[in-house]
Amino acid sequence: MTLFSVLIFIPKLLLPTPLDKLLFIIQALVLGLGALLLGKLGATYTSFIGGLLTTILRPTFFPLSLLFAVLYGVLIDVFFNVLRVKTSSTLRNSRVIISTTLSTMLTGLITYYITAHSLGLLPRNILIEAAILVVGTLSGAIGGWLITYLWRKGIHNYV
Repeated sequence: MTLFSVLIFIPKLLLPTPLDKLLFIIQALVLGLGALLLGKLGATYTSFIGGLLTTILRPTFFPLSLLFAVLYGVLIDVFFNVLRVKTSSTLRNSRVIISTTLSTMLTGLITYYITAHSLGLLPRNILIEAAILVVGTLSGAIGGWLITYLWRKGIHNYV
């Protein structure tokens, strides 16, 4: 899972905030797989390690980066458990997609609201806000679909 956490960290190296929020596909995929492979707190553990790596890159945003990362992992774990995406024998594809979409949308809205509105760390820009909402939500759905695709292809047998 630590290797998965590094996959969360890589887009943050390539894109500045808030543009890195547009690449939630990778995070949704990695955190969802973490939840499925490790169990109840798999996404939280993975997001915690990813958040620690992010604080190394952006120490001025500590502890926010870590808190927001953990929030995303917790939401993935909660939705995966509440919606019971995995039974003993099957993965419920639509529930995975719904879980990652809701988690991504809520995380994007909460983190952007806190950083731009509450704390004023980012300038308000309606285009960025709309892009984060639309692209972030689509990224969560695509990430959820990728999880189900990889699961059907047997990734759980190789990890």
